[in-house]
Amino acid sequence: MDSLTQIVLGAAVGEAVLGKKVGNKAMLFGAIAGTIPDLDVFTRFLTNDPITAIEWHRGFSHSILFSIIFAPIFGWLTYKLLPKKEATWKGWSWLMFWGLFTHPILDSFTTWGTQLFWPFEMRLAFQNIFVIDPLYTLPFLFFLILAMFQKRSSVKRRKYNTWGLVISITYMAITLVLKGVAYQKFTTALANQQIPYVDIDTRPSPFNTILWTANIETEDAYLIANYSFFDSKPIAFESYPKNYQALGTLAENDKVKRLIAICEGWYIISENEGELYFNDLRFGLISMDPKEKQFAFSYQLKEANGTLEVLENQRLSADAKKLLSELWKRIWGN
Repeated sequence: MDSLTQIVLGAAVGEAVLGKKVGNKAMLFGAIAGTIPDLDVFTRFLTNDPITAIEWHRGFSHSILFSIIFAPIFGWLTYKLLPKKEATWKGWSWLMFWGLFTHPILDSFTTWGTQLFWPFEMRLAFQNIFVIDPLYTLPFLFFLILAMFQKRSSVKRRKYNTWGLVISITYMAITLVLKGVAYQKFTTALANQQIPYVDIDTRPSPFNTILWTANIETEDAYLIANYSFFDSKPIAFESYPKNYQALGTLAENDKVKRLIAICEGWYIISENEGELYFNDLRFGLISMDPKEKQFAFSYQLKEANGTLEVLENQRLSADAKKLLSELWKRIWGN
């Protein structure tokens, strides 16, 4: 999830663990703990290879192992920094553990997912919430702020914080139900239109859980479709050829294999002016236009002198603004 959401979650968890003893310091250090796992984004400056940077992100720092190892270390540092009478080393370590651990748990519900069980190569991604969802974050933040202005011994303080946690968890549960309903709508449409398929992957569109997207694998292509709970017309499926044969010998290249592993097989190869592009399907297109061909995460494959260079296509702010406008219109039905 986005940084603000992780800060709010970490602060609420910190309050639940130590708020009665240390007041707003529990929120502060809970927020810090909730932010720490995402500091792995700075590892991108240690490599010029975008594939390695992607592999490192949401890896070790988002694992159970990281939480177990570093919670007592950060807890000890906090214990040394603050007055000893407020809380014990064990108390601060417990706060740090839950701040660190709930971060990847929350990330596991997003499209990108997380390597919670690192070093085992298994990315957990339930794909029931977008990385930024105001309906999850804003009510949570509202109750956290209310709690913040209560005395640490106040019953209201605990109630406000508990309400924030309960409402956020309830909303997350609702998104899982909505994902199930959307999945049923897509599979029913495929059956009604007599479209055979191999696999299907569903996810919410950006910033909401009303409009859902499905990637459907067929023998030679991927179909992409959108469904809003306000739709009145049948679901339409757009086809995108896999075009794997265009890779040629590059199909055996280590970098290409790593890209395939990262996107868990959900990709197509496209060609433009003689250049090859590897397109990750999991994050969709840059536009709601049914004829759109440009994907949000696309990598140019440039081979020179027997060496393959992978270049990530830059995403433009103008494209994001256009997509937001289109999303708003599409949410209200087809």
